[in-house]
Amino acid sequence: MPARPVLILLAGLSLAACAREEVPIDAGRALFVENCAVCHGMGARGDGPLADGMRPRPADLTQIAARNGGIWDMAAVMSRIDGYRQEGGSMPEFGAVLEGPTVMVDTGDGIETPAPQPLFELADFLRRIQEAAPPGAPPAIDAVPLVRTTPGGG
Repeated sequence: MPARPVLILLAGLSLAACAREEVPIDAGRALFVENCAVCHGMGARGDGPLADGMRPRPADLTQIAARNGGIWDMAAVMSRIDGYRQEGGSMPEFGAVLEGPTVMVDTGDGIETPAPQPLFELADFLRRIQEAAPPGAPPAIDAVPLVRTTPGGG
């Protein structure tokens, strides 16, 4: 093959690669949209399409820390999503849905605990969408969890 067509082909491929910029996917947000938005709404405020028919209504997930005195409790949130800690209501258990590779998560106590990566990603997404606590409430304590994939990926 002559050199000129090869150069044109390579230049075209290079331009195509530049034009198709990859946007990082937020796995936690994707999990939220897939599993939670139908009840909690796209804005996570408890106003999803199924919310009107539910008693009690789905919680406003942007106010988890505010309802907890400004404290983000990663362990409690993960337990609630997983189904380990159910407190009544119509929230389904998502433990089986959110299985996957294990990551080590510091839930705020300084001890790394293995947890399914999808469960952590969803809980971390919820942590990131917390709104400021109402005036007079203590500021949110936001210890960013440490994440490391477990050796062997499992």
